[in-house]
Amino acid sequence: MELGLVGLGKMGGNMRERIRRAGHTVVGYDRNPDLADVHSLKELVDSLKGPRVVWVMVPAGAATQSTIDELGELLSPGDVVVDGGNSRWTDDEKHAEELKAKGIGFVDCGVSGGVWGLENGYALMYGGAADDVAKVQPVFDALKPEGDFGSVHAGKVGAGHFAKMVHNGIEYAMMQAYAEGWELLEKVDSVTDVREVFRSWQQGTVIRSWLLDLAVNALDDDEHLDKLRGYAADSGEGRWTVEAAIDNAVPLPAITASLFARFASRQDDSPQMKMIAALRNQFGGHAVENAKK
Repeated sequence: MELGLVGLGKMGGNMRERIRRAGHTVVGYDRNPDLADVHSLKELVDSLKGPRVVWVMVPAGAATQSTIDELGELLSPGDVVVDGGNSRWTDDEKHAEELKAKGIGFVDCGVSGGVWGLENGYALMYGGAADDVAKVQPVFDALKPEGDFGSVHAGKVGAGHFAKMVHNGIEYAMMQAYAEGWELLEKVDSVTDVREVFRSWQQGTVIRSWLLDLAVNALDDDEHLDKLRGYAADSGEGRWTVEAAIDNAVPLPAITASLFARFASRQDDSPQMKMIAALRNQFGGHAVENAKK
């Protein structure tokens, strides 16, 4: 099939390549002309045959809103817009209503896989009407990991980003647990090789995971994480998860505590946040801050 893809950064550029490897045609647009196949959204839309599918992969908020607004003026009834960024699920509901008034379908898709997705595939969680999802299905199949799992039609519009938001909240808590354990091991005199303790956990233990593998990668690069400042940003989805928990009276003590620990990193150089920063850099290519001299 043909796909228009808006936003060719770390995620979008690799997604374009993976979809092309599956035999589909991708026409990409980015504000950076060195990355783009076309040089405007109008040119992108005009280059696709109907019914068109345009996948938006730009930052949540104003950038997504302005892109969807412009696509709403360019696309035709029967076309579909996919928001694959990290938008809030309540924005999805708004965008779906705005496009529905023009006869344009809308699908929201939470995407996980970071900088490793090109080779390993992306975990996909999408929401929307079955007819709209069906128009995008070949792309979902191209992006997902090999095997029977790794993608899910999570429900109606907003369900995909809500599921991805909860995924990221769980990710916060898992990273925090590894970071706390790492700091405690580093603190005591009796443990003389913390990196190898982490490595030993990769086989046969109940806490083995891809995040643990990435922690070992980070420790191989910098055994005591001395090069990193103990600061870790939050992308917003952890906050949204906690807010949704409050709205629905669901207790989330571990996820909430892990979010607050990120805030603590803004106040001083936290050893735990060195591990959080290292893990975020490993799986998502997120920027890190160097330790102060």
